[in-house]
Amino acid sequence: MSGETYESLNLEPKPIRAHVLGAASVVVGDDYYNGRRETITFSGFTQINKWPMPGFEHRVDDNGFASFETELISAPEVGIKGYSYELADRVQLLTNPFLPNTGHIRQIAPGRNFPAEFRLRRFGILETSTLRLTHRGVIETVGVVDGVPPFAKPQAGLPLGVPRGAATEAVPAPGVLRATGLPEAWYPASDENEPIGITPSLFFGSGASPFMTMLLDPSMIVQATIEGSLTLAVNGKTVKVELKGERSLAAGAEILLFGPEKHDDGAGVRARLSRLAVVGECAELGGRVMLRASWARPSAGTFGKGDEDALSRLRYPADLHLDAHLELATPHGILYATASAPLSGRATDLEANGTELRAESDVPLVAEDGTTKARLTDVKLVLRDTQVGEQAPVSD
Repeated sequence: MSGETYESLNLEPKPIRAHVLGAASVVVGDDYYNGRRETITFSGFTQINKWPMPGFEHRVDDNGFASFETELISAPEVGIKGYSYELADRVQLLTNPFLPNTGHIRQIAPGRNFPAEFRLRRFGILETSTLRLTHRGVIETVGVVDGVPPFAKPQAGLPLGVPRGAATEAVPAPGVLRATGLPEAWYPASDENEPIGITPSLFFGSGASPFMTMLLDPSMIVQATIEGSLTLAVNGKTVKVELKGERSLAAGAEILLFGPEKHDDGAGVRARLSRLAVVGECAELGGRVMLRASWARPSAGTFGKGDEDALSRLRYPADLHLDAHLELATPHGILYATASAPLSGRATDLEANGTELRAESDVPLVAEDGTTKARLTDVKLVLRDTQVGEQAPVSD
């Protein structure tokens, strides 16, 4: 259809409130080329103000391209968080309230609303328990969306394919915002969120896992401290690793639940293990290890019998199945599971406190060059201290 503008969508004058999933290649230290590099998976709550809210314009330019303005707001509950293996700490990314975090949704072809360009210019603050950092430049993020609100499909991935290696270029999936102009250096911040000095403490890197985010619309979010264990076969030896991840440190697990009204797969509740970070000691692999969910491969699943017409119609105990794609961070690099681990358990209620998820399998764990370093034979994860809600604020 030609001649469309966004006025035809009859959008409500209210903000987009969404759950954010993201990942960033983070380099710790002042040397981008030789620092400690890892991929951190983030999630959290965001609010984007937009037209037709007061102060935000819709326009059609002289060439027939329609667009409208957006703004990523700053508020105490808004931001994304994740757990860093290298820092052994919670990392949270907030919006700088002293700078304009603005953007737009704009037609790619004049007179045709979708696909559309979605762009946000981000100015951030990055906090850990010991660091408070900001950056000198702007982090431009851009993607292609097929609707407003620009929610991605519940079990969609961030990239198209599974990038590995620092030199690999990640290709964003539809609905995913990808940062351009990376790397970006982060410096100690003043009370006015100005960078101090010329020596950075951290970088957002480019390549296989640049800063990428997407918006999701789950029915419910379960966040939990995790206690558990991992059984490995290493050089012919069976090794059991005790694991723990604290929810208060943005470790543990986050599970997203989507009722039938949130997906297009018919009846039933869909699930997604959106974040996992549990840490233990394994001398056979060099010391401290962290089991995490892959940022590139979605760990999708189901909750319940599959015939429910709403999340509220779940009957308990309810079966929870997650096709988990796992990775193991070690002092010598990341090991990647070559197949999924089918985690299964039964929840007595929606809070799922005390639910044990178990996967008995035999999955090779390979280094970046494809060499098998271990085999994963058993995973046990027990949900503790769960927090359940429709939103996941950056701070508890």
